[in-house]
Amino acid sequence: MTTPPAVRIGALAPLTPPGWAEAGRHLLAGLELAVHETNAAGGVAGRPIELLVRDTAADPARAEAAVDELAGLGVAALAGEYHSVVARAAAGRADALGLPFLCSSAVLDALTDHPTDLVARIAPAQSLGWRGYADFLLGRLGPGRRRVAVAADPGLYWESGTRILREHVTAHGGEVLVLDARALGPEGVCDALAAAGATALLLLLGHPEPVVPLVRAVRRDPRLSGVLLGAPAGQPELPSWGALLGADGAGVPFLSYLPERLTPLGERVAAELRGRLGEEPSFVAHEGYDTITVLAEALRTRGTAPEKLAGAWPHVSVEGTRGPIRFSRVPGIGVWQWAWPPVRVADRDPAAPGRFRVRHTM
Repeated sequence: MTTPPAVRIGALAPLTPPGWAEAGRHLLAGLELAVHETNAAGGVAGRPIELLVRDTAADPARAEAAVDELAGLGVAALAGEYHSVVARAAAGRADALGLPFLCSSAVLDALTDHPTDLVARIAPAQSLGWRGYADFLLGRLGPGRRRVAVAADPGLYWESGTRILREHVTAHGGEVLVLDARALGPEGVCDALAAAGATALLLLLGHPEPVVPLVRAVRRDPRLSGVLLGAPAGQPELPSWGALLGADGAGVPFLSYLPERLTPLGERVAAELRGRLGEEPSFVAHEGYDTITVLAEALRTRGTAPEKLAGAWPHVSVEGTRGPIRFSRVPGIGVWQWAWPPVRVADRDPAAPGRFRVRHTM
């Protein structure tokens, strides 16, 4: 008996530096688990899914080249990517080639230059999450104490996040000071924070460098004992943060895209992912699993030809690990969007840094 040909899906993820390889590993674990379970259940119309994985290493040019290669290999769709600027490059190239792309984890609002029916996204838009984070921050700091410093790397994602935070904080009587952490170094940032009388420092920086040395320096500076550290981009979510920083990494609020309680599917998937990863799965792993769940349903209902799959997004309705997933058009967002995944502010509990606390729900 002839084995039916596989349905190929291209997967993009940062698996080597300077990409955040830990996030890429979690994303890929979720993608692969969902492919395995889909194939075990009979695949798509009797055909197995084959995942063709390409490492983007946080390089937009490398991602564009991977999209070209995968299109040439006949993939039905693209999935994945964590870094927003890389996902934006991949989305633009996929759109130009007529190839559907379901983005798993990148949050940059402007994922494409113009509205397109080819691209959809699982992760929430940056403007939603970061405005909610600013609301949490304003509530914590209170009137008269809203002097917020931002230590930011260069780049579109960090600049966009800084702009969202500045607009929201200044509209409520606060101030935002931007510091060049790489130029100043950890001690220089501490001096600038003390001189400015900052009440919070937001870490819009790469992990582990330069963010880990900076956190250690702030925690050890007696002048800064009252400064709130925050990391809206989610660095404290992944296990290496806790392993590298221990107690110093606790009490640093971040954006998490996990609900307070997973769905029954989510609980089962989390257990499977825990076994595959050897550690607690992050929301990034769930985003990967949900991506393949959506694509498998779209392939079943619309067919495996890219031109047919491109129209699937508004018709998809599936149960994901974090709730029902449906896509819609959101003002200001040019792609089909799950509106919205769960968004919370969480941190590691100072009393037990391996445990997470919910600080704010949107």
